[in-house]
Amino acid sequence: MAAARRPGRESARSLSSPMSVIEVSGPIRLDSRNYKGYGLAMTREQARLAPNPGLPGAQRSLPAFAAGGRPSGDGPALVVRDLTVTMHRDGQTNHPLKGLDLTIGRGEIVALVGESGSGKSTLGLAIQGLLPAESRPQTTGSIVLDDIEVVGAPERTLRQLRRTQLGSVFQDPMTSLNPTMTIGRQLREVMGGDGDPAKWLERVGIGEPVGKLRAYPHELSGGQRQRIMIAIAMCRRPVLVVADEPTTALDVTVQARVLELIRELRDQTGTAFLFVTHDLSVAASIADRIAVLYAGRLAEIGDVTQVMNAPAHPYTAALLEARFTIGVTKDRPLPTLPAAAGEPEQGCLFAPRCLLVTAECTKVTPELAPISQHAGAAACLHTEKVSAELWTRVADAWPADPPTRTDTPVVKVDNLSKVYHRRGTHDLTRALDGVELSVDEGECVALVGESGSGKSTLLRIIAGLVLPTVGSVAVTEKQPQMVYQDASASLTPWLSIGELVGERLRHKVSGQTKLDRATRQKLIGEALARVGLDPCAARLRPHQLSGGQRQRVAVARAVVVPPRLLLCDEPVSAMDVSLAASILNLLESLRRELRMAVLFVTHDLAAARFVADRIVVMQDGRIVESGPSDQIVRDPRHAYTRELLASMPEHGPVTA
Repeated sequence: MAAARRPGRESARSLSSPMSVIEVSGPIRLDSRNYKGYGLAMTREQARLAPNPGLPGAQRSLPAFAAGGRPSGDGPALVVRDLTVTMHRDGQTNHPLKGLDLTIGRGEIVALVGESGSGKSTLGLAIQGLLPAESRPQTTGSIVLDDIEVVGAPERTLRQLRRTQLGSVFQDPMTSLNPTMTIGRQLREVMGGDGDPAKWLERVGIGEPVGKLRAYPHELSGGQRQRIMIAIAMCRRPVLVVADEPTTALDVTVQARVLELIRELRDQTGTAFLFVTHDLSVAASIADRIAVLYAGRLAEIGDVTQVMNAPAHPYTAALLEARFTIGVTKDRPLPTLPAAAGEPEQGCLFAPRCLLVTAECTKVTPELAPISQHAGAAACLHTEKVSAELWTRVADAWPADPPTRTDTPVVKVDNLSKVYHRRGTHDLTRALDGVELSVDEGECVALVGESGSGKSTLLRIIAGLVLPTVGSVAVTEKQPQMVYQDASASLTPWLSIGELVGERLRHKVSGQTKLDRATRQKLIGEALARVGLDPCAARLRPHQLSGGQRQRVAVARAVVVPPRLLLCDEPVSAMDVSLAASILNLLESLRRELRMAVLFVTHDLAAARFVADRIVVMQDGRIVESGPSDQIVRDPRHAYTRELLASMPEHGPVTA
């Protein structure tokens, strides 16, 4: 009887057959007649031993795996070729991925970066065979994971892959962990009796691992839940882990520890990572190579050090310029990328936003090709004109002066404490401990600190959503307005944008009468225009808008009746750099225009310095330091503040 074949092996072998290969002993060279398969024209032995394209062996090499790591196999961990994904929803057809090629070597960390909507998460879901069925996805091309073809594979094969050879870590672990099961039970379910769950918790840095096995997800901090997700993803020693924004919602100190943990586990096990992120500084701190995705196509790929220091695509240069650092002040608005004007029918997809666009760019679609700036590749017709300073420009001045601060507080917190009882025990968790805080009229105060420091608890007590255990809160406004991190969760999905924004106008009166319909529609249109949206968007539903547009709707709803105090709970932490900059610019512009006070919760000290007049640092439910923003950043007095600053990813030139 013929020997059983491993699923997908023939299709995996066929990947390199149409392409000629130049045999060399150094870095891989490509057949100059075909750049479409950049990174794929290599033998299995070359892929295992030779440096990856864009990753010169003389500059950076992959780690030697520790004893007990997964065998290296006979080829790359992942090979994606000519991948196109088509989705159909609400009567519309879109192509989030268009002819994508990507190779990830065993033990390699590749960072996938790009704006929201660029296709990053779609690629991760396609690799896992988890594209949403309601979008009726159609996939063409090839995805080969550990010699097994994913595209077209039966569900049984995909489940086995996800169980043994493919791990995943998502942005919000609460949506991945079962809230009805203990951590120990969830780990044992994945491990299948192979290994000790407590040892894996210890390995990912969870203290008191035996006790944590009995805990439920809601009883742990955000950082602890993310570490547990990493343990679940790694405990079977997979070939590849897809990490989709795993550190986005984490504070800087926890983020630094999680990134270090991922590097250590990669070195110990030889697992490869596809690390999806919108934060280029995070990508620079963890990745071997970086792949820049724009509108479903690779714009640039190469060694992370080289790409960050010498970008060869104008989009990469724009992303680098849009970053805001701890050195940025609020003298002028942050620079942002030009708004996307829709995808052109032909030519370069980035042409409508590009500073280097020519007539040729609107007719010819550039393919990935080797470039002079570094040993990787870029898809641009004018790479020789690209530099890191291409998008350097001085932003326009603010439209209004900052509001005049008074000594009249809009909120005053006195000796505030909040205590929670732990389920099934007599233990108490003290979320706030004797907090004293005031925010003056026209002032912006930023609350910063690690997860569990009490920032969001304090904000929710001020908003009237949570009652304090001890202490008092005096607010001059009956109901301060609040902008949340996840606009999707705060906007009712079945209401139109106009209905959502107009909710606060229902009981607003002009003189002695309620506002008539025409006046309400006029105010709704003005509110949408104030936050940079077309008033016609009032007819749409939240799911028809992008993430950034939904956040602008949330801001419009908060300011349609200008509040004296605006509460913001991590409003930009999940956004790409340009989108975050645009929202921060919007909030500062509205503060100046409407003369309102702002209390801004964030774990990003760079964002805190930009928006705030004063920074308040919280640790373990207490305020440990408070002062003017510039003073806190330049001359921190408390050791914890210095630790927060030291944990921030580097934003300057990257060194290997």
